[in-house]
Amino acid sequence: MFWAWRAPPLSRAGAGARGGLWARAASEASSPQDPQYRDTVLLPRSRFPALLPGRLQPETELETQQKCGFMDLYSWQRQRKTKQEFCLHDGPPYANGDPHVGHALNKILKDIANRFHMMRGYKVHYVPGWDCHGLPIELKALSEVKGAENLSPMEIRQRAREFAERAIEKQKSAFIRWGIMADWANCYHTFDPKYEANQLRVFYKMYDKGFIYQDYKPVFWSPSAKTALAEAELEYNEQHVSRSAYLKFPIIKSPPKLTSVIDGSSPASVLVWTTQPWTVPANQAVCYMPDSAYSIVKCTTTGEHFILAADRVESTAAILDTQFEVVSTCKGVDLADGSCAHPTIPGRVSPLLPANHVTMTKGTGLVHTAPAHGMEDYSVASHHQLSTDSLVDEGGFFTEAAGPKLQNKNVLEEGNETVIQMLQAAGSLLKEEKYVHSYPYDWRTKKPIIIRASKQWFVNTASVKAAAQEVLKKVKVIPTSALNRMLEMLDRRTFWCISRQRCWGVPIPVFYQKNTGECLLNSETITGIIKIVEQQGTDAWWTLPIEQLLSKEAVAKAGGHDVLDYVKGQDVLDIWFDSGTSWAHVLEGAEQRADAYLEGKDQLGGWFQSSLLTSVAARKKAPYKTLVVHGFTLGEKGEKMSKSIGNVVDPDVVINGGEDHTKDPPYGADVLRWWVAESNVFTEVLVGPVVLNAARDDINKLRNTLRFMLGNMSDFNPETDSIPASDMYIVDQYMLHLLQDYGSKVTEAYKVYDYSKVVRLLQAFCSRNLSNFYFTIIKDRLYCEEEKDPKRRSCQTVLAQALDVVVRSFAPILPHLAEEVFQYLPYKKDSEGVFRTGWISASSAWKKPGIEEAIEGACAMRDSFLGSISGKNSLEYEVIIVIEPGLFFELMEALQAEETSSVSQLNEIMMASQTTLLSELPKDTPTDANIIKGTFLINLEGGDIREESSYKVISLPIAKARCPRCRRYTSDSSSTPCPRCLNVLSGKGRM
Repeated sequence: MFWAWRAPPLSRAGAGARGGLWARAASEASSPQDPQYRDTVLLPRSRFPALLPGRLQPETELETQQKCGFMDLYSWQRQRKTKQEFCLHDGPPYANGDPHVGHALNKILKDIANRFHMMRGYKVHYVPGWDCHGLPIELKALSEVKGAENLSPMEIRQRAREFAERAIEKQKSAFIRWGIMADWANCYHTFDPKYEANQLRVFYKMYDKGFIYQDYKPVFWSPSAKTALAEAELEYNEQHVSRSAYLKFPIIKSPPKLTSVIDGSSPASVLVWTTQPWTVPANQAVCYMPDSAYSIVKCTTTGEHFILAADRVESTAAILDTQFEVVSTCKGVDLADGSCAHPTIPGRVSPLLPANHVTMTKGTGLVHTAPAHGMEDYSVASHHQLSTDSLVDEGGFFTEAAGPKLQNKNVLEEGNETVIQMLQAAGSLLKEEKYVHSYPYDWRTKKPIIIRASKQWFVNTASVKAAAQEVLKKVKVIPTSALNRMLEMLDRRTFWCISRQRCWGVPIPVFYQKNTGECLLNSETITGIIKIVEQQGTDAWWTLPIEQLLSKEAVAKAGGHDVLDYVKGQDVLDIWFDSGTSWAHVLEGAEQRADAYLEGKDQLGGWFQSSLLTSVAARKKAPYKTLVVHGFTLGEKGEKMSKSIGNVVDPDVVINGGEDHTKDPPYGADVLRWWVAESNVFTEVLVGPVVLNAARDDINKLRNTLRFMLGNMSDFNPETDSIPASDMYIVDQYMLHLLQDYGSKVTEAYKVYDYSKVVRLLQAFCSRNLSNFYFTIIKDRLYCEEEKDPKRRSCQTVLAQALDVVVRSFAPILPHLAEEVFQYLPYKKDSEGVFRTGWISASSAWKKPGIEEAIEGACAMRDSFLGSISGKNSLEYEVIIVIEPGLFFELMEALQAEETSSVSQLNEIMMASQTTLLSELPKDTPTDANIIKGTFLINLEGGDIREESSYKVISLPIAKARCPRCRRYTSDSSSTPCPRCLNVLSGKGRM
């Protein structure tokens, strides 16, 4: 349908060079012409809708995707002949659920970057992928099966694969609907045979270089999942409740330097504090800090002597509700060679040993040491050759070695309670209480973990992290603060446990000698396995007999005699190793290095880090040149999303609407994309109904701006009707100058992934420069001049350029709207669309800094005039501007140059019916005339020419009549058009 133009909303915002007081002109502009002349006015015409209500938005987007070949765009741009490439490597989302708003944030950010680079002429490489192995998928797949505990490994793997494949299809469909441009025909999955083979190649490279090794030592262990975990797989419960205990370990051998104080005349013990009483049966020693001060105190209640840190005497006495009398003080080194009785195991001796991990901030300054359940404890035990045996099995239950009272009891539940009872019965328990503190949980099962010694495979990060840190310092990180966080995380990481005790994953390709347990892994064994995996996938590890997996030659080289003397390993690789080696499979070229990785801040300790460590260990370089780190999505009040709160935002509901459209209206994908772009994604990103409504309103305002430009070019063809910039009105040249500046700033913001700045620049330009300034002053030229008049073609040329620049500037963010606009272009019937025709082409020749002085000077005087008439119609006035001779006068004189039967450029800006420029105040100026005075600073040629000029603006009620056609007060009679309009009408033969 065709529509009659209505004035865009005007405001005081942007008063000055490009804004002003527009309300008076608006009221006049909206009144109708004389019906006799209405059809002679060239009003805007376009079928482009101002808004798309209800279901029309998502339906229009789907039509646009189909018409404009969204699905073909990636392959089209890959076929272009250009040497410029941009590779954004997709961090694989986990294939274990429906697409959520966090996916939307991440994928849309990536798509904006890709579309921007593609429009600038780069060949974009973006292969989407999925992380498909691991416990979460396995658990969800098995939750759908009765009797899952009886399934074979291959049955588990098959169900897990099917579950992952269903999740992938759901997510892929959603990503495509969001307008994500990608190589959808060649996605990567971590369960693809070729991917798994490449992963094993990296594994062996790292093993061969000594970065991967097997060892028995404490690791984070999930009893609920029965597997080891890496630190990146932990989340911390700040409200975890432990049962802390103060214990005494009776001294059975006094430290030699303290025999004079502890002489055996009264009982003496060392005091320890622990939050994990269940670890006491595994105790092998009590540790002290050599350089700290310790006190021997006498308990006034029982007469016993205790040893504890001097700094902890008062606080410990208060907790135990007793009083300590300090008998003597000594250094930690004076405790050497002493020993204590184990509090629960008769006859077991626990020596006093020095250790640097002992702290004085909590407890007693003496630490109970259980090597099987603590990293530092294990180091002490290794140094002093103490036992490191674990008394806890894979499910978190005490083993037979813990004794009949504890066997088969859960260490975090009844087992812990039983140990406390045993301590109490032995007289070792002084106090037990609940203790609320931060405690690690398995991020998948959401249950507490323990530290448990077991035989595992590790990456020796201690030997690779220094090189990784140096490499990382050469990577560009956005925001820069994320670099230090990642460096700190690397610094704290001493080893990376990469083995998992599950079956849904890539097997660690190791064979073990049945009798000795010695592992067999060499170039011959790995070559054979990789060849099989590349052809059949890792299922072969479970389905093929060992004779087909392990060759006789490989066994012979290792000094063995028979293949059947070996068994296959049962561990699989950590999924962070899975995804962390994606560079080896996805990235192309000899460098296999991406221009950018873009993920959430949780990946600083996850995928960013595992990718860096594997790449540096295998080939001494980072797999990325730039890291872009975004925040998490939260409810619009800043709270975490949860179904119980009711603030979960479902992207599908955002796009298509919910069951009740009054509550959950359909917004379409572009609203989702606008929300992503306008947010400060480098912090937490808020989303909810208020945010989405605001995004929709912003897009509708943008649509109105676009509609105005489209409507005023219905009779214009840039190829035949454009006016050279040098022949344009000065204000039109000024708009080209602003367009060039806008295009340059937008491009720079895109380059540094600052999309919120792009949105701010877009909104400011459309609102202040276009709608509030340019559109308002050119309406008379557009509507009332003769159709082909050069003055009209001049501003139409600018509108065509402005539309092109603006649409291309937001196209990466709003691809559906951008392509929709191009479908309504009256002069591009067979357009290839926005994305196939390149980036902003704002000519550097448009840049004319000096032109700003003329326009901004005129606008300053215009604002003085409009401010002086207090809300009245500016067309009812004539304006006299008085400027003393000089640069400023010359600038205004250029704008004042009259053209036959037309409106001067200066008067167009002033928005009056007539404007006169003089160098001195007229002698016949009425004494009561409204005279506004002001000054304007001229600053040209890079600041070399400066001049401060004063001016006077005189506004007088105009004596002329209102023209029935153009509505300016420039006619001799209200029934007769003004000379300009008469000339136009006679030229068209309409009189």
